[in-house]
Amino acid sequence: MVDSKKYLFAFLITAIIFGTAVYASQRLTDKKVEDVRSIENRVALDILSSETQFALLEETSCRDLGPGFLSKELGPLGEKLSYAENQTGFSDSDIESLKRSYFILEIKDYLLMKRLTAKCNIKPTFILYFYSTKDKCEDCEKMGYVLTALRDKYPDLRVYSFDYNYDVGAISTLVSIYKLRGELPALIINGKPYYGFKNVDDLEKAVPALTLLKTATSTSSTSTDSDR
Repeated sequence: MVDSKKYLFAFLITAIIFGTAVYASQRLTDKKVEDVRSIENRVALDILSSETQFALLEETSCRDLGPGFLSKELGPLGEKLSYAENQTGFSDSDIESLKRSYFILEIKDYLLMKRLTAKCNIKPTFILYFYSTKDKCEDCEKMGYVLTALRDKYPDLRVYSFDYNYDVGAISTLVSIYKLRGELPALIINGKPYYGFKNVDDLEKAVPALTLLKTATSTSSTSTDSDR
């Protein structure tokens, strides 16, 4: 009888522990799904914000475009996408949808900015960065950090990143237009290709336009400070 009570007590304790574990696991799963949806909603709002800004810029006169007019939406949006890619709670379809929207938005931004800067005789520097998530590319992640640092250093620098192997027709068209080889990481800077890892110093030495951009940015900052 005593042994039966022991077994019953042990069974109840085990059942309580098991039930608590299942409940906690379900709560964590629900929280992860909630976080995933929250990121998706923020990305969707950022995309809508960017598209609205593009429409406004298309209607803007050149005389209204001062220093720093270029949209800064894409940088934070790309960081959110990178975060989403590293979260186990995202399904493949979640990531596919986010990446497709982001890449198409980048290309729309690139085309719009080229039209605006040509119309207004502004000479920004554009960098198209191609990486791979499918193939082993140890330098791609490091290259991404370098480009983030470069973008922080030059606020008017436009950096667009694309997954080289991603199934988006517009990306394939970019690869074809610039006759890009599959040597990754790869950069197209103002129409000229650069292959392999490059640090900030390498890029500043190889791309004179960055020096001009630095001068223009410094001049703009000085003018702004003097106006205060």
